[in-house]
Amino acid sequence: MNKIILKTAVGLTALFCFSLQASPHDWQQIKRPIPSENGKAQPIGSYSNGCIIGAEALPAKGDGYQVIRMNRNRYYGHPEMIKYLKRLGEKAKAAGLPTMLVGDIAMPGGGRFLTGHASHQMGLDADIWLRMGAMSDADALNSDGKGLLVVDRKAQRVDDRIWNNNHATLIKLAAQDHGVTRIFVNPAIKLKLCQTAGNDRGWLHKIRPWFGHDSHFHVRLKCPVDAAHCEEQASVPSGDGCGNELYSWFEPAKPSTGSNKPKVVPPEPFLCQQILTSPNRSEWLE
Repeated sequence: MNKIILKTAVGLTALFCFSLQASPHDWQQIKRPIPSENGKAQPIGSYSNGCIIGAEALPAKGDGYQVIRMNRNRYYGHPEMIKYLKRLGEKAKAAGLPTMLVGDIAMPGGGRFLTGHASHQMGLDADIWLRMGAMSDADALNSDGKGLLVVDRKAQRVDDRIWNNNHATLIKLAAQDHGVTRIFVNPAIKLKLCQTAGNDRGWLHKIRPWFGHDSHFHVRLKCPVDAAHCEEQASVPSGDGCGNELYSWFEPAKPSTGSNKPKVVPPEPFLCQQILTSPNRSEWLE
């Protein structure tokens, strides 16, 4: 077990702190990865409630890819995610695609965001933009407002004036990697892929429709085999996902029958709470 965690798990004061609900601001203050004593990264908790020890930064540029939104300091991930993104960039370049733009992965210690994401908390999620082609260093530093919307939101269909085969090819390459468990896209994008995939459909079941995701797609990796504290999701359903499940996304929303109760945010996993109360925390804070 990491020395940081062991040092933290002492004293009644620390135990009292563990019971408190941390705020996203606490995770935002972490400016550099939390070192792992044994050199192995530890994703802790779930994709939507967790943290990471031993995250790595994705280099700003590499073969076939470029990191954007760098001013947000969200380009850290589990080493498996970093290797995956480098691998995907190489595949995209080999396929003759424009430079792949990598958006948010996770913060240096993972954890909850102040804005923008419910997941991306263990360094095993990454956003890849549907805008393609290298950006200037200034635009890569602050990329707000520079995305490419490929869906006609009113028609709930892909805009064929913008969508092209490069988008489909990149998503397919992303899904074919063995480490990927899910890729979230707008339902209209999933529909387009279902209509144009042809006979090679083995990768389509990983493509999952979800709200938004009309200017980027969201890649999720499975928990690494040695990640004892990582909570895996259930497997995706069998089949290509192009049937009734997909078309239900385009049906009018049903009227609400119950009261809108406020969402209860669960406490972080115990090991993540230990990180925030560790006596070593000054080492990774600003």
